[in-house]
Amino acid sequence: MTVEELVKEISALSVLQLVELKDALKESWGVEAAAPMAMGMMMAPGADQAAEEEENDSFTVKITEIGPNKIQVIKGVREISSLGLKEAKELVESAPDAVVAEELTKEEAEAMKAKLDETGATVQLV
Repeated sequence: MTVEELVKEISALSVLQLVELKDALKESWGVEAAAPMAMGMMMAPGADQAAEEEENDSFTVKITEIGPNKIQVIKGVREISSLGLKEAKELVESAPDAVVAEELTKEEAEAMKAKLDETGATVQLV
């Protein structure tokens, strides 16, 4: 399998499948991304400690605006959640107060946000 084929396969995965893949790779290889450590080194001394305290450990994904593709947004919500068509439609129509998911890790929330951004929705992480 070429790298290009692998990228194509990974691109076809749902957001939740991507999160599962990330967790499986982390468990299998015993490593995490090094980006948070690199960011800490760029901050002023003592700033990394304050940033860690301010960093949320759970996130809520909230749709603030549906955008022009309401049907695509509903499909996106159904893909990343266990909601049925009726429930997903009601959730999307409740924007700007549409809470898609709560108590997520940063990675899960960002993955859901990315998926919903693709549909044209405006999404906020709180």
